[in-house]
Amino acid sequence: MSKRNRKPVKKQLDFSDKILKILSQNENKVFNYKQIGAKLELDDTQSRNQIIKDLKLLASQKKIEEVEPGKFVVVGTSKDYYEGKIDMTGRKTAYFVCPDFEEDVFIPTNNLNHALDGDTVKVYVYNRRKGKKAEGEVIEVIERKKTDFVGVIDIQKNFAFVSTANPKMYTDIFISKDKLGDAENGDVVLVHIEDWPTRADSPFGKVIKVLGKPGQHDTEIHAILAEYGLPAEFPVEVEAYAQKIDTTIQENEIKNRRDMRDVLTFTIDPKDAKDFDDALSFQVLENGNFEIGIHIADVSFYLKEGTILDDEAYQRATSVYLVDRVVPMLPEVLSNFACSLRPNEEKYTFSAVFEISNDAQVVNQWFGRTVIHSNQRFSYEEAQQIIETKKNTIPESISITGSAYEVSDEIVAATLKLDELAKILRKKRMINGAISFDKVEVKFNLNTNFEPVGVFFKISKDANHLIEEFMLLANKKVAEFIGKQKKTFIYRIHDEPNIDKLISLQTVIAKFGYKINLKSKDEISKSLNSLLNEVVGKKEQNMIDTLAIRTMSKAKYSTDNIRHYGLAFDYYSHFTSPIRRYPDVMVHRLLQYYLDGGKSADQEVFETKCLHSSIMEGLATNAERDSIKYMQVRYMQDHRDQEFLGVISGVTEWGIFVEIIENKCEGMVRIREIKEDYYTFDEKQYALVGATTQNLLQLGDEIYVKVKNADLVKKQLDFHFIRSNE
Repeated sequence: MSKRNRKPVKKQLDFSDKILKILSQNENKVFNYKQIGAKLELDDTQSRNQIIKDLKLLASQKKIEEVEPGKFVVVGTSKDYYEGKIDMTGRKTAYFVCPDFEEDVFIPTNNLNHALDGDTVKVYVYNRRKGKKAEGEVIEVIERKKTDFVGVIDIQKNFAFVSTANPKMYTDIFISKDKLGDAENGDVVLVHIEDWPTRADSPFGKVIKVLGKPGQHDTEIHAILAEYGLPAEFPVEVEAYAQKIDTTIQENEIKNRRDMRDVLTFTIDPKDAKDFDDALSFQVLENGNFEIGIHIADVSFYLKEGTILDDEAYQRATSVYLVDRVVPMLPEVLSNFACSLRPNEEKYTFSAVFEISNDAQVVNQWFGRTVIHSNQRFSYEEAQQIIETKKNTIPESISITGSAYEVSDEIVAATLKLDELAKILRKKRMINGAISFDKVEVKFNLNTNFEPVGVFFKISKDANHLIEEFMLLANKKVAEFIGKQKKTFIYRIHDEPNIDKLISLQTVIAKFGYKINLKSKDEISKSLNSLLNEVVGKKEQNMIDTLAIRTMSKAKYSTDNIRHYGLAFDYYSHFTSPIRRYPDVMVHRLLQYYLDGGKSADQEVFETKCLHSSIMEGLATNAERDSIKYMQVRYMQDHRDQEFLGVISGVTEWGIFVEIIENKCEGMVRIREIKEDYYTFDEKQYALVGATTQNLLQLGDEIYVKVKNADLVKKQLDFHFIRSNE
């Protein structure tokens, strides 16, 4: 039956899930069909007869027991019922994730009982006998992960349905005529699920915002933000509050700070950056050591706790960096002006100042509030020019001013010495077991209409590493300073890699002649670094980089310090980016509180804030990834007739994923589209195998493809298979 002829209530009477829920919530009580009918508020003959049938069915399935004629109780004890989360791996495949089980429990689609991806649920687990794979049935949805969804609306005569592009959303959403708002047929809308009646296939929702027409640039970008519950703009009252903040530099405040305005100071940032939240100062001391200051915008001076501005910043927790825009954590008056360490302006900062020897040993350290005056703003390209040429001339081709200019000899000398020290610091980190992930980032050249006219790759060079090493030093030393005092603090932690994922990685890379040593933590990090260095410039680099990153645990915020595996630091925090990360603001506040002699803060309060910050960081990362995928699809729309050489980056039973070498855009060649032979999936070889030719299409193979379909709404590319690159 077509969707156009569907009616809102479609499901035949079936109360099994509700009966099971009632009995499981009342484990020690016995119920007959009348009592269950009363609980369900049903007393008509049809419903009563269905309840009797469902009771008999559940009893035959051994889920409930008829202890007396017509009286039923749930089978087993509470140990058969578990709380956990639903993980949809596709529209038709679901698993129950719970700490009580080593392996995830399979949930048949008809046992989801209205649970959606990420929901916290109560599940009845059965088939737990030895040799049997456990399965489960959702008894109760305890908490929805999300109730707002983005999709395209299909308006019919008396009602509408919203279909989402989310591959994990297995149902559309029913919208009654009075809940359409201003939506027109075919619009991309944000809907809120209000209810999901027992006998309805689809949840009932309400249109809360019209985002625009599918395929339009602003519509798709706003749809990405809305899908993850991220705001596109600030509330009017928050902007108004920010505008009233006094951002002038006051003499009475300078007296409370260490005055470093006369020390040589400069910033190094991307050429298109608007907020500069970190600066470096440099001077040579009489004893031959160097005083190096890492100066960070003092956001906490302006962002006062308990204000609507602080509440908004906390809720956002992070800035979001999409392909065409930044959705900032703070209003522009702070992020781009008052807190931005712009050249030739006095700024309030929070600083970590180190005395460092010629072999990059930290001899002394100081933390506190300062005032600085930045002498120069550099882009990474300009700083790189100084490092590579050791000259003070910045050519017009890379100048952020638009014309060639000369840098003072003092700044050149400082940059070269900082680069030298950074390389020593980096080498020490690698020796100590840090893992060097320098994955290539895909960037787009956009025209004035935000259309992608070119693709380029962001690669870290010495100038990037210079800034990275001194930011890492500040973050490490701040965390170490408080951590050794055993006081509550916010750490950036990173657990050891997942051994099962490492074994899977080993299997894949063996096909390319690589291997990793899994004997110990030290050997793992050494061999991972060796692998990442070995694949640089190879056709399989991006794929192996990606697979290696996936073996890693996700870094997160916590008051429980378990160290940072990837950086090989025992103590690590985030101190250096308070304009764009709320945890850094909290770190500044805690650090100042402890410098003033404060006692250890409430760990439980800050752990809750850490969890929120980690969640919001994950949502922002997903939105950023989706925006890149959207732009890749949009870029490939204009290259439909072009053949591309790609690398097979994934193999599944449905087909092969192919990453185009020249632009890193990834799409799928579906198995049925490969006409040269009949191919089947061989899981052991991570390959498709031709039935007649025995030809293999496996990870890392190069093939030629053309665009078959570029779907902006689904952010999905489909390719035609042209031929292998023999």
